[in-house]
Amino acid sequence: MGLISGLVMGILTGIALMAGWMHMMRRRSTKRVAKAVDIKLLGSLNRDDLKKICGDSYPEWISFPVYEQVKWMNKQLSKLWPFVADAATMVIKETVEPMLEDYRPTGISSLKFSKLSLGTVPPKIEGIRVQSLKKGQITMDIDFRWGGDPSIILAVEALVASLPIQLKDLQVFTIVRVIFQLTEEIPCISAVVVALLSEPQPRIDYTLKAVGGSLTAIPGLSDMIDDTVKTIVTDMLQWPHRIVVPIGGVPVDTSDLELKPQGRLTVTIVKATGLKNMEMIGKSDPYAVVYIRPTFKVKTKVIDNNLNPVWNEKFVLIAEDKETQSLILEVFDKDIGQDKSLGIVKLPLIDLEPETTKEIELRLMPSLDMLKIKDKKDRGNVTIQVTYHHFNKEEQMVALEEEKRIMEERRKLKEAGMIGSTMDALGSGVGAGAGLVAGGIGAGASLVGSGFGAVGSGLSKAGKFMGKSVTGNFGGSSKRNGSTPTTPTPENGKAS
Repeated sequence: MGLISGLVMGILTGIALMAGWMHMMRRRSTKRVAKAVDIKLLGSLNRDDLKKICGDSYPEWISFPVYEQVKWMNKQLSKLWPFVADAATMVIKETVEPMLEDYRPTGISSLKFSKLSLGTVPPKIEGIRVQSLKKGQITMDIDFRWGGDPSIILAVEALVASLPIQLKDLQVFTIVRVIFQLTEEIPCISAVVVALLSEPQPRIDYTLKAVGGSLTAIPGLSDMIDDTVKTIVTDMLQWPHRIVVPIGGVPVDTSDLELKPQGRLTVTIVKATGLKNMEMIGKSDPYAVVYIRPTFKVKTKVIDNNLNPVWNEKFVLIAEDKETQSLILEVFDKDIGQDKSLGIVKLPLIDLEPETTKEIELRLMPSLDMLKIKDKKDRGNVTIQVTYHHFNKEEQMVALEEEKRIMEERRKLKEAGMIGSTMDALGSGVGAGAGLVAGGIGAGASLVGSGFGAVGSGLSKAGKFMGKSVTGNFGGSSKRNGSTPTTPTPENGKAS
């Protein structure tokens, strides 16, 4: 009897232990699942969500790294740099020199590289963010930093002197966007798109030094080089501008990757009030320059001896990316020699409603770079009327063809000596013999496009330059920003 009772008790005890263990494991598993769900929800929260939950108790040490560190890539880049630098030097020289010629400022007859070497110090990649923003594409944003030891000497020729200029202490800080277009055929990538993001703004710092001479030999040389570098970057490389490079050696249709005109901005520059007087005797002689992209600027007529000018002139500008582009308007005082800036202002296109005419009063600022503004005095206001129209596909193709034509006409004007640079603002009466009226082609032209980028011998190696512009600060000076040409509406040969 005792044996049987012992067996029964042992079996019951074993069953009880097994049941208890299974219950404990199920409970533990349930808790783990619940914790995993909570962790997943917490992982989806951003900084603003946590601040709402924690309130004033939000710990400042919590961070959300957007870019992943790639130390391994920097190690490999340091080994590859001697080979990358040699190849990049050839491409830069063949593609940038034609740009320097196109963007060469008035007063300089030649601007070329006499020496170009990227040095031995490789760039550093602080981090990479990979996104899939569009089906069939992989978007990679690269936090690029370079404080290298390049040897760059520019041969500058002007009417008054010829001078070699050395670029020293070059530093580059920017976010490079690389888009890979995927395909089913090896190597699985049909094309690569390269651009610089506009936010944060690309920063290029350097020091100019004259070799065997003085920078003062050519008046204003430093500012002219700064403006040229800044304009090339904003007008050719800054997003949504891009370089499209086909991959694999097989002809590829890259039309979907290239940037196309998106809409038309009709701008009427009505008047300015309370402008700053820059003259010792009399009053300033103001005129306004307006653009979306630096390559294509148009300007109003000059109003003599007036701090409250009324222009009432209409222009039509092409926008390539309403989300990121801005309308730039700068007022100058016409003077002997170099005209003086009275103030500048920008209007983001994203703030405009399509098909709605809006009258806006804009306050002029000394500079678009708020960190460089030291003079807080009022510089007056400019009143404009703007209307944005979004293109359909047919209008888009018409505008694209017009862009090509406008860029070619500007080059012809430059070759004929009628303008000093393709960046010069065109006003009423400029280039009438070449068919240009106030920046537009022909009396009936209604569009002036943003145009294509510089066309040079290295274009096939670096890809196709298309695009748009956005405001950016580069180097030591910041005077102008991006825009697109416009076709002022002509009336008897003049802008209305």
